[in-house]
Amino acid sequence: MELVENSPWRLCVAPMMDWTDRHCRFFHRLLSPHARLYTEMVTTGAVLHGDRERLLGFHDAEHPVALQLGGHDPGELARAARIGADLGYDEINLNVGCPSDRVQSGRFGACLMREPALVADGVAAMRAAVDIPVTVKCRIGVDEQDEYEDLHRFVEMQVAAGLEVLVVHARKAWLHGLSPKENREVPPLNYDRVFRLKQEFPQLTIVINGGITTTEAATTLGAAVNGVMLGRAAYHDPYLLATTEHAMFGTPLPSRDEILLAMRDYIEARLALGNDLNHVARHILGLYLGLPGARAFRRHLSENMHRAGADFRVIENAIALTHRQPEAA
Repeated sequence: MELVENSPWRLCVAPMMDWTDRHCRFFHRLLSPHARLYTEMVTTGAVLHGDRERLLGFHDAEHPVALQLGGHDPGELARAARIGADLGYDEINLNVGCPSDRVQSGRFGACLMREPALVADGVAAMRAAVDIPVTVKCRIGVDEQDEYEDLHRFVEMQVAAGLEVLVVHARKAWLHGLSPKENREVPPLNYDRVFRLKQEFPQLTIVINGGITTTEAATTLGAAVNGVMLGRAAYHDPYLLATTEHAMFGTPLPSRDEILLAMRDYIEARLALGNDLNHVARHILGLYLGLPGARAFRRHLSENMHRAGADFRVIENAIALTHRQPEAA
């Protein structure tokens, strides 16, 4: 199986709670012009009743950008999806993978893998409500669902509901006994199960996610299906996104300095709107990971980005330190 060259999901950055906010996504777009970006999960209740500009606002540069929803009620999902489409999002993604207790108590996330018919109703309702793609992000199973047949049955029902794109985190989720962090590390990865899904559902666009920490792994795994989704590795080591973009699309590699200098106008605009520098700068701490001066870069930002009146000069000074320090991170 070879990756479809023009797949819009060839390279994606995972939705990550508390991390992939609008500032993070703008930064990631500079690193990868082609990557498909995802919001943090937003519950249907928040979309329907919350502060939409704060929760759902985004910069035009972020396109293509997807809104990830958390919820289970088909009617609410449809209404929230319509709001997202009206706001200009390029995709609506349903979270069927998060294992946290808070998410379970709201009857969404990974626990929905036990209710494939309800998920299918939600998919069908959202597809009827919007013209943009409706996608699902799931695990390979939860708790006692330990057989491939359980996953196959889940996917079969979603395809019958019209699903065309599925993102699969290639680990099970333990809904009891493991923390969300442990659920990202303890259950073993099973990429073969995702590859088998692609063989048995060739019409389905499948994106693989989980444990992918190098550009080589991203290109190899993504080529076995239709695309790859990078998660925490792309956050802690953001330049991984640039090297993967380069490997997949031949995009020239920008320097790290160039990326940060390209953020000046955006940062100054956000500061003028009342944002503090740390709201943006916290996402760039790992940009020089492994290079001389990386520690000094992080230390300078960490010590100064929270100060009253901090502006882009803090970042300029941090960049300068990367050219002076001999030690690596």
